[in-house]
Amino acid sequence: MSKLEIHLGDNLPLLKSWPDRSFELIYIDPPFNTGKEQARTRLRTVRDGVGDRTGFKGQRYRTEVLGRSAYADAFDDYLAFLEPRLVEARRLLTHTGSFFLHLDYREVHYAKVLCDEVFGRDCFQNEIIWAYDYGARSKSRWSAKHDNILWYTADSESFTFNYDEIERIPYMAPALVGEEKAARGKTLTDTWWHTIVSPTGKEKTGYPTQKPLGILKRIVAVHSNPGDRLLDFFAGSGSFGEAAALHGRDCVLIDQNSDAVRVMRERLARFEPSCDGKASASASRTGLYA
Repeated sequence: MSKLEIHLGDNLPLLKSWPDRSFELIYIDPPFNTGKEQARTRLRTVRDGVGDRTGFKGQRYRTEVLGRSAYADAFDDYLAFLEPRLVEARRLLTHTGSFFLHLDYREVHYAKVLCDEVFGRDCFQNEIIWAYDYGARSKSRWSAKHDNILWYTADSESFTFNYDEIERIPYMAPALVGEEKAARGKTLTDTWWHTIVSPTGKEKTGYPTQKPLGILKRIVAVHSNPGDRLLDFFAGSGSFGEAAALHGRDCVLIDQNSDAVRVMRERLARFEPSCDGKASASASRTGLYA
């Protein structure tokens, strides 16, 4: 079974505590610096003749609030916050290792310049666009419906890239490529169309800004091998840890938000993750999904 570690606390001291070249693959999804509080309220509905909402065939239901998760997403100097963590990530990569930084349009252009300095411009491999189509539409500008994922490597030419593990998708015009190619499908490009986590689906944990498991499974499968040690030091709901475990990789997960740790402990319980003292105490004191 894969080995998962969950740590509660500031990631920077932990990163500095590990020796050079400790991880084959590092993925982070840090706060996007939106200037807002990111929050998610978890609800359930119970049938009630005098409830507050109407469902199928006119049945009445009562809404119950199960809990609320939130974290602050505002920094006076975002790059000053990010830089020392990027430096440590670069130090911790193996010779064939990869680093993925998941952001959106607000900071990605500044972050790329910073990553070029830390990793080297020659070690920049791709900017992946994750495009989705869900949620409200702006009436004053083109609606923002994509995230940006920057891929850097420790070495510009020698790195893990398992081409045969790339997910294949249907051709848009299969008749033009012949039956054999159409049946095989084509490999993904640097633009990934993938739905967000369904608000009502089984994958949903209730943690704000949760990323789809499908996106992270792609990264894990192509950029690491079974038995490798992976790291996510802004772990949130633990999506990267689940993707790692499902592919037979070990993974270390760090987050300073106790809500995140509680979500991860429940979500990843079947993999029997180890938790440091503070993470274990926080979860047992407050209760999962409290």
